[in-house]
Amino acid sequence: MTCPICNGETSLKYRPFCSGRCADVDLAKWLNGSYAAPSRDPEDVGAAIEAALNAPDKPH
Repeated sequence: MTCPICNGETSLKYRPFCSGRCADVDLAKWLNGSYAAPSRDPEDVGAAIEAALNAPDKPH
Protein backbone atom coordinates (compact mmCIF):
# COMPACT_ATOMS: atom_id res chain seq x y z
CA MET A 1 0.00 0.00 0.00
CA THR A 2 1.29 3.48 -0.80
CA CYS A 3 0.66 6.77 0.96
CA PRO A 4 -2.26 8.64 -0.66
CA ILE A 5 -0.42 11.96 -0.24
CA CYS A 6 3.14 11.28 -1.48
CA ASN A 7 2.93 7.71 -2.85
CA GLY A 8 5.68 6.62 -0.44
CA GLU A 9 5.64 3.31 1.42
CA THR A 10 3.19 3.36 4.34
CA SER A 11 4.18 3.05 7.98
CA LEU A 12 2.25 0.87 10.42
CA LYS A 13 2.25 3.74 12.92
CA TYR A 14 0.61 6.22 10.49
CA ARG A 15 -1.24 3.85 8.17
CA PRO A 16 -2.54 4.59 5.54
CA PHE A 17 0.09 7.35 5.47
CA CYS A 18 3.87 7.13 5.51
CA SER A 19 4.43 9.77 8.18
CA GLY A 20 2.80 12.18 10.57
CA ARG A 21 3.48 14.96 8.08
CA CYS A 22 1.38 13.28 5.35
CA ALA A 23 -1.36 12.54 7.89
CA ASP A 24 -1.38 16.24 8.82
CA VAL A 25 -1.50 17.28 5.15
CA ASP A 26 -4.54 15.03 4.67
CA LEU A 27 -6.23 16.44 7.78
CA ALA A 28 -5.64 19.99 6.53
CA LYS A 29 -7.30 19.09 3.23
CA TRP A 30 -10.35 17.84 5.12
CA LEU A 31 -10.49 20.92 7.34
CA ASN A 32 -10.19 23.46 4.53
CA GLY A 33 -12.81 21.71 2.37
CA SER A 34 -10.57 20.36 -0.39
CA TYR A 35 -12.36 17.01 -0.23
CA ALA A 36 -15.87 18.50 -0.30
CA ALA A 37 -18.15 17.57 -3.20
CA PRO A 38 -19.57 20.71 -4.79
CA SER A 39 -23.32 21.11 -5.04
CA ARG A 40 -25.21 23.05 -7.68
CA ASP A 41 -28.54 22.65 -5.92
CA PRO A 42 -29.94 26.17 -5.30
CA GLU A 43 -31.60 24.95 -2.09
CA ASP A 44 -28.20 23.96 -0.69
CA VAL A 45 -26.72 27.36 -1.47
CA GLY A 46 -29.69 29.19 0.01
CA ALA A 47 -29.66 27.06 3.14
CA ALA A 48 -25.92 27.58 3.60
CA ILE A 49 -26.22 31.35 3.23
CA GLU A 50 -29.16 31.46 5.64
CA ALA A 51 -27.33 29.30 8.19
CA ALA A 52 -24.23 31.50 7.98
CA LEU A 53 -26.24 34.69 8.45
CA ASN A 54 -28.22 33.28 11.38
CA ALA A 55 -25.30 31.62 13.17
CA PRO A 56 -24.80 32.83 16.73
CA ASP A 57 -21.64 34.82 17.36
CA LYS A 58 -19.00 32.65 18.97
CA PRO A 59 -15.88 34.06 20.61
CA HIS A 60 -12.68 32.57 19.25
